[in-house]
Amino acid sequence: MPKALVVVPTFNEVENIRKLLERVFSLRVPFHVLVVDDGSPDGTADEVEALIPFYENKLFLLQRKTKNGLGTAYIAGFKWALEQDYEYIFEMDADFSHNPRDLNRLYHACAHEGFDVAIGSRYVKGVNVVNWPMSRVLLSWVASKYVQAIMRINIHDATAGFICYKRKVLQTINLDRIRFVGYAFQIEMKFKAHFAGFRIKEVPVIFTDRVKGESKMSSKIISEAIFGVIKMKTKSVFSPRRFKNKFFHNL
Repeated sequence: MPKALVVVPTFNEVENIRKLLERVFSLRVPFHVLVVDDGSPDGTADEVEALIPFYENKLFLLQRKTKNGLGTAYIAGFKWALEQDYEYIFEMDADFSHNPRDLNRLYHACAHEGFDVAIGSRYVKGVNVVNWPMSRVLLSWVASKYVQAIMRINIHDATAGFICYKRKVLQTINLDRIRFVGYAFQIEMKFKAHFAGFRIKEVPVIFTDRVKGESKMSSKIISEAIFGVIKMKTKSVFSPRRFKNKFFHNL
């Protein structure tokens, strides 16, 4: 079976990480996990390090000294995965907002249905969000509709962070040129995959708000997403057709 790696960025997730790893390693697909920890003061990295002997050659830890944004954590994880020859590379939150069982469905879409990117989508079939206040549901849903309209891409959940990428997608995208770190990072990755012609499938999932720990959402992240979309779209529109490949590489 091709190698599959789940990249899990963490900052103060000591309350969740042990149980999450137990759930992932109990799945029928033999997933490996790379935890990318941004210097969590609550001891998340120490908890993961203590578990590595119990999950030998399946659990790995990449420690960074400071919190530099979700996007940079994922990019560090993606680069590590490519160096280790993983064929399927996943994004997943540590707070159980993403159900570990749905990893199997994302894997199946890429490994057996021929898709290059599988997105765990909250909005492809109605609104599948649990325990969010209505204000946040509306913000997230409107943001996705906004991206759909501005970017002209047929993706219902452009800010989703539960994703499977085939290796060739991450090899094609110039990871060193990804500019955004929050919600806009998720949008930028999907836009570049779409722009490059990769086949994308949205797999309906139920998103459940975290029970333990604190949300990392902020007004800065929301602002980056709003203005980042406009910037990406503007650059694509004003790039002459014959320079499209160069634009895609340098966006």
